[in-house]
Amino acid sequence: MSELEHWEERYRSGEMPWDTGKPSAELERVVEERKFAPCKAIELGCGTGTNAVWLASLGFDMTAVDLSPLALDLGRGKAATAGVRVRWIAADLLDPPDLGGPFEFFFDRGCYHVVRRVGVEGYLKTLDRITAPGTVGLVLAGNAKEKQEPGPPVVTEDELRSELGRLFDIVSLTEIRFDQPNWQGPKPLGWSCLLRRPQ
Repeated sequence: MSELEHWEERYRSGEMPWDTGKPSAELERVVEERKFAPCKAIELGCGTGTNAVWLASLGFDMTAVDLSPLALDLGRGKAATAGVRVRWIAADLLDPPDLGGPFEFFFDRGCYHVVRRVGVEGYLKTLDRITAPGTVGLVLAGNAKEKQEPGPPVVTEDELRSELGRLFDIVSLTEIRFDQPNWQGPKPLGWSCLLRRPQ
């Protein structure tokens, strides 16, 4: 089964433990605490688009990218219901078409920790193309200090710093618990990594 087929099946079956139907609590916290002004922004691995739609409702000029066309169709429905505009792109983030950057802000909840298993170089190359000096990013990834099955793929602090640190200054790196619907037991441990591309 290809990666595309795998994710299409996950969205078709509704097996989406990462999809709470609500904006990421960590994204909300960071946007509020850092007082991010609306700007040209992109969500990488947007899934059904809840976070992209929320950002668009705040006035962000949003682009949302995912491998799964089915997930994007669900996102379009959410955007229509919310009365906001989002540019939806079906693409492989390891080798995407022109995504329309550079973007001033990007958000990634769980894309990095999935695609790095295939090859982090393509992901970093994409980030290099779509960001510019001063771009801020928020990446949420599984934390290797706790391995949970089932649970998200995990990354060590050293891996995260050595990979994302190639392009970005790490402004802050904190431990969080992932939002999960109907999760039995402790919610998976994650990283919240705030990045800024050097001027």
